Amino acid sequence: MPRLYNRRSLEKRVPALIDISPTVSPRTAVWPGDVAFRRDVALDMARGDHLTLSAITTTTHVGAHADAPSHYARDGVAIAERSLAPYYGLCQVVRARVPAGERLRPQHLPQAIVAPRVLFATGSFPDPERFDEDFASLSPALIALLAQRGVVLVGIDTPSIDPFSSKLLESHGAIARHDLAILEGLVLEHVEPGCYTLAAFPLKLEGADASPVRAVLIS
Repeated sequence: MPRLYNRRSLEKRVPALIDISPTVSPRTAVWPGDVAFRRDVALDMARGDHLTLSAITTTTHVGAHADAPSHYARDGVAIAERSLAPYYGLCQVVRARVPAGERLRPQHLPQAIVAPRVLFATGSFPDPERFDEDFASLSPALIALLAQRGVVLVGIDTPSIDPFSSKLLESHGAIARHDLAILEGLVLEHVEPGCYTLAAFPLKLEGADASPVRAVLIS
């Protein structure tokens, strides 16, 4: 029976994929006080074992990740209960700059929002292996505006949509009020502004307040 596809023909059928996830390793910077990534190897073919087998320990907010409503709302659902619909579909990458530590506000939008998912490239957290506290974040007013325009997901290339010093988490609260999905920790500096298809599904982790994602843009 002939093979339906060979490797070369299959690769030609796959659209261009742009990886917007940082590599996760023990060097990955996590929020101060959170659990760093660690991989423990139980079996290793390099040591003569018949296969390689390992386990990982990490915060669920490592690298590119999706926050669950249970992370910021007392009655919020865990990530396993979250609909997958917001994490796939048409999205818009917007490059917007503000001074260190500032929030992006409606007046900082460089162009009209035309997609139901918006990813903000701020350039304020350039090294995923070094934690900088003065990263850019989002304002509640911007989130409210995006919700009014039909946006279902917001993403950002920093560890949080709220400033590092925030304890009230006003932007997370705005997300909860408007029932938007969140992606944080993205890598967007190499991506041209414009529209793409986003695929960034969280793992189905029972009870978890977040999940790592392998976020990809399809051009």
